[in-house]
Amino acid sequence: MTSIPLRDDLVGSSPYGAPELRVTARLNVNENPYRPSDEVAQSIAQCVFAAAKDANRYPERDFPALREALADYLAAESGVRLAPEQIWAANGSNEVMLHLMQAFGGPGRVVLSSNPTYSMYPEYARDTFTGYQLVARRADFSIDVEALAIAAARTNASLILIASPNNPTGTATPLADLLDLATRVRGVGPNGSDTLLVVDEAYAEFRRAGVDSALTLLSQAPNIVVTRTMSKAFGMAGLRLGYLAATPEIVDALRVVRLPYHLSAITQAAAIAALSHREELMAQIAHLRQLRDEAAAWLEARGFEVVDSDANFLLFGRFPDSHAVWAQLLDKGVLIREVGPEGFVRVSIGTDDEMDLFYRSLMEVTGGAL
Repeated sequence: MTSIPLRDDLVGSSPYGAPELRVTARLNVNENPYRPSDEVAQSIAQCVFAAAKDANRYPERDFPALREALADYLAAESGVRLAPEQIWAANGSNEVMLHLMQAFGGPGRVVLSSNPTYSMYPEYARDTFTGYQLVARRADFSIDVEALAIAAARTNASLILIASPNNPTGTATPLADLLDLATRVRGVGPNGSDTLLVVDEAYAEFRRAGVDSALTLLSQAPNIVVTRTMSKAFGMAGLRLGYLAATPEIVDALRVVRLPYHLSAITQAAAIAALSHREELMAQIAHLRQLRDEAAAWLEARGFEVVDSDANFLLFGRFPDSHAVWAQLLDKGVLIREVGPEGFVRVSIGTDDEMDLFYRSLMEVTGGAL
């Protein structure tokens, strides 16, 4: 066997990934369960065909048309009008986060987050040689603003990552807490710089009525960065398009670290085509919100503990053996997610038929009856 010079910190590590299994109800990775309509698919195909005819040329490095389309979408979705220069995009919000780490993290620097939260955050830090530290959430899974601010000042953190709604809990952080935290960490970063508060809004479109986006804070707090994705509510997980909104200064820093032509002409064309159908694609969200709220009420009525969610998934329990519940549901063709905290499992909201199968199977697994 050949000996390879693997980095010491990667020895024994496993690649990230949820199980990819063929089941009747795949409710484990928080996808939009509805396929794009034929009209949307045809529009994407036409735009991709047009882009493919110029595939001998490199794509637009800074994708101005896509940035303008994303700015228009955010204005319609959140009521916040941003300049295209405030928008950045990459191959999924994963790459957006990696760009942030490359530009503002690195050796000798620290990124903070609030546990439990998205399991990829420490991997972004690891891959950029950035220190990663956690500050525990409160018992209700809300963030501890005071503890985070103290930790940021102690470590001179360059970044704080807060998922809102949070994955895996579904918890949305109140805007007042985000603004308070952003204000407290001004000037405490490396060399007296502002710590950047990155609000990961991957599930923002699923938020309940009256819950505003952190985009509304950008005019008040220049050290806030809001990341989004087209993978979840927009139903475009296979497209791999993530983006963020921030000050032009922050966006310009990301342009320095991105790889040349990182966003293909095909991806740009497909994303612009999908965004042109935002009314149709966003119309599914109201139904998914309804299904989520119905699922929460159904679970609570049967004695399960359910965490309030502004996302398209529910964290529920508590089970003496959550793995056994996961495995027995899988035997019935229902794939959910084993994810912390202990004693809980997470279910993504699926179609009406998928949710009906989930309900029946859960009752059989836990000994109840509909």
